[in-house]
Amino acid sequence: MSLEDGEESPIRISETKSRIVGDPLLYLITCFASLGVFLFGYDQGVMSGIITGPYFKAYFNQPTSAQIGTMVAILEVGAFVTSIMAGRVGDIIGRRRTLFWGASIFVVGGAIQSFTPGYGVMVLGRIVSGAGVGLLSTIVPIYQSEISPAEHRGKLACIEFTMNVGGYAFSVWTDYFCSYIPSHYSWRIPLLMQCVIGLILSIGSLIIPESPRWLIDTDQDVAGMEVLVDLHGGDVDNEVAQMEFQEIKERVLEDRQNPERSYTIMWRKYKGRVLIACSSQAFAQLNGINVISYYAPLVFEEAGWIGRQAILMTGINAIIYILATVPTWYLVDRWGRRAILISGGTIMGIALAMTGWFMYIDQAITPDAVVVCVVVFNAFFGYSWGPIPWLYPPEIMPLPLRAKAVSLSTATNWAFNWIVGEMTPVLQEWIEWRLYPMHAFFCACSVILVYFLYPETKGVPLEEMDAVFGEESAQNASDPNSETSSLVSHNRTDRATRAPSPDPEEEPIYKAPETAKPTSLWDRILGRGGQYQAVGDDS
Repeated sequence: MSLEDGEESPIRISETKSRIVGDPLLYLITCFASLGVFLFGYDQGVMSGIITGPYFKAYFNQPTSAQIGTMVAILEVGAFVTSIMAGRVGDIIGRRRTLFWGASIFVVGGAIQSFTPGYGVMVLGRIVSGAGVGLLSTIVPIYQSEISPAEHRGKLACIEFTMNVGGYAFSVWTDYFCSYIPSHYSWRIPLLMQCVIGLILSIGSLIIPESPRWLIDTDQDVAGMEVLVDLHGGDVDNEVAQMEFQEIKERVLEDRQNPERSYTIMWRKYKGRVLIACSSQAFAQLNGINVISYYAPLVFEEAGWIGRQAILMTGINAIIYILATVPTWYLVDRWGRRAILISGGTIMGIALAMTGWFMYIDQAITPDAVVVCVVVFNAFFGYSWGPIPWLYPPEIMPLPLRAKAVSLSTATNWAFNWIVGEMTPVLQEWIEWRLYPMHAFFCACSVILVYFLYPETKGVPLEEMDAVFGEESAQNASDPNSETSSLVSHNRTDRATRAPSPDPEEEPIYKAPETAKPTSLWDRILGRGGQYQAVGDDS
């Protein structure tokens, strides 16, 4: 069963109920939903500053490196468990309700941490907060990808990551200013701030609309059409909104011909995509970011910056980290995902190798040089391996299995997040400066993996992603009236209004690049030359 080209959509609504429509609504949704990853970023950074504070150390009886590692990294255990469940939860109760419960659980965990009487309760609070973060970190990328138009999906996902970095920076500066408080409040107040942010997200999740794709997938067609109309400016006769509804509904009906949605089917049919999604999240951690995010003050202390100076350096680094994420808003849908990952991973590896070198020679220049290297590393991570691994998994998977695949990739992130977070303080003592070249090696591995295996996905509508992975024929790709043809043009408005050609012999307006070949190394990096790559006419 399908909706033929040119057929009237069976769903019509008389008027829009929303006061905010179009781009303002889209950006409002992005800001509220991104509070979920803001919380994730805040929780990443908040412990980095308080674990070096004298009142924190005294309260927990001078904790060992292993105890510090547990307090920091145990959050990932809770996040790992719920991230596996989050896909199923999101499919059952919807994306919006999953956001609400994730934020609510996070508030409870933050309260337990803030009023902890000792080490054991602190660990419990971190696990509970992790459970909330696991739900949020899985469902936010899914929700964001499902409400974003193809031409802006990369930008909006990168704005989402900027909020994550903003949460990290906010936590570091909160730690810094609270470090002047001469009591246990110097670390309790930063932990309590989690509850305030989580409460705002809980309220916001009751206001924002549900994902139109989830609504249509659960046969709530009228509600789904209303959201699509609002996202496209509020015009109930908007042809692009009607066309998008038809595409989504047609894909839903097609997927129902094989109703099985198990992990086994996902692995059997989409093994390559699952491996790409999981490997991107694994290397996001193995590339070394949490050595800096969780333990930046310890890194700076190791380099020669002591006490509050180390937290101050971390705060300055965090501001630069935020600024570095902004260029990707504009580059991700122009350069594409591959070029950003490859260039970012290369510079990150060089910066980590230089960090290890300067710590090894231990000269007067070492403290300043390490600060520069760490800032460069963080900046290029924020530009590349920070946002893209959260964008890639939800956009490459089909709707029926999207939540499960993102759950699996997010669980991979949290598993490696925990390993890196738990081992870093121990490895800093055992292998010292060698820790940083080790992560530089992983950066090199990630660059090689992207170059040879990751396809380009910029500008590709979610319902047409199969063609990127060679699952639609070249004949369909050359048909100007087929979905696949837009992989060449990626112009949704033009495709929504284009009439079929009356002359079957007439040369198509858009042709599949069947004979296109990479002409340069830069073309290979950009993903150009592949038969199913999403490359614009001007490429």
